[in-house]
Amino acid sequence: MITRGSGPQVPAGPDSGAQRALIFASFVSRVGNGLFNTAAVLYFTLVVHLPAAQVGAGLTIAGLCGLAAGIPAGNLADRYGPRTIWLTTLALQAVTMAAFVFIDSWLAFTLVATLDRLAGTASGAAGGALVARAGGERPAAFRAGLRTFVNLGVVVGTVGAAFAIQIDTRPAYTVLILANAASFACAGLIVFTGVPNYRPLPRPEGHRQWSVLADRPYVSFVALYSAMGLQYQTVSLLVPIWLSAHTDAPRWTVAAVYAINSGVCVVLQRRLGATVETPRQGGRAFRRAGLLFLVSCPLMALTADVPAWVAPALAVLAVCVHSVGEVWESSASFALGFGLAPDHAQGQYQGLFGIGFDAGQALAPVVLTGAVLALGRTGWLLLGVFFACLGAAGPPVAAWAERTRSGQPGAEAPAERRHAGSPLLEAD
Repeated sequence: MITRGSGPQVPAGPDSGAQRALIFASFVSRVGNGLFNTAAVLYFTLVVHLPAAQVGAGLTIAGLCGLAAGIPAGNLADRYGPRTIWLTTLALQAVTMAAFVFIDSWLAFTLVATLDRLAGTASGAAGGALVARAGGERPAAFRAGLRTFVNLGVVVGTVGAAFAIQIDTRPAYTVLILANAASFACAGLIVFTGVPNYRPLPRPEGHRQWSVLADRPYVSFVALYSAMGLQYQTVSLLVPIWLSAHTDAPRWTVAAVYAINSGVCVVLQRRLGATVETPRQGGRAFRRAGLLFLVSCPLMALTADVPAWVAPALAVLAVCVHSVGEVWESSASFALGFGLAPDHAQGQYQGLFGIGFDAGQALAPVVLTGAVLALGRTGWLLLGVFFACLGAAGPPVAAWAERTRSGQPGAEAPAERRHAGSPLLEAD
């Protein structure tokens, strides 16, 4: 049941204290992310004086190298406990982020960015495993609620960054970078003091460090999730370019639709996410998301054919539909990403889950600007059909995955497995 209150509310259970600590830590770190990400490109180009093309190349190299850390870090989390590994990655992120203050060349920038992405990818794998343990019997519902405060943290950080951008001096940007570094350190302190040190779960005899790659249903789901992840940059990258270059909508429309997208996700994520827990429910939610994107994409295409006073309203309608689809898509990904992963290998599986998302995001700019934008209205229509087809594959993949798991000897329901494992924690 969803309750209303002034502070973060989490499902009751033996790990509710750990859940609150994870929510607070994630909120703090995402405020830092919002501060830095909003102004990062401006800092690298205007303060460090790197050409935009070099910044893009460095970030691409860093992003691709960062993919290598996902599964190894997940295996370490499964072997030594997720909290230990996550704390280590948070410390590394604090150091690498602070190092951006000292860069003065493209080589230094690329090196620091690569180390930062390796730490970030490793953090995602270990953090996902920690969420699975702290989530108790309903990790997907907890992750959906957590995302609400993650989004809220980014919004708060983005607002704070606006002041530094307005000042537009090196000290102002330096404060943003160091504040982001401090946010990782603060998040680590919160996790250290508020989250139990969960012991690793016993691993079956047939466990392998790369066994996730042999789990064809899960790999298929990750491939779908990676492709559907284009929808995130549809709002953050494609829509701003489309509205400013192909419509008569006033420029403030870009900021409005971005704010509405964040607001809808904050308001609806917990409410809708609480209804999507099992893999089967996740498959249906994935299909529902694809159908909503099939509606939102043509609506956005129509903004090029209407008067200036209609375009903002139509854009808002399109992004509202898209945002509801985004909530269903993220809720589906949590249900399938956690529900299909064996409890003893959550770190490894979350590592592949993160790799899939990061790979999709790395390809998104090329696909969205090079294909969709180049085709104009037709590109929007094809994008909507593409999302709908991906969504339609969600239920069959979820059913396939459930069949393979139910056929395994000694398989238990996820809730039963997690309940049985709950005594395996120890507090420092």
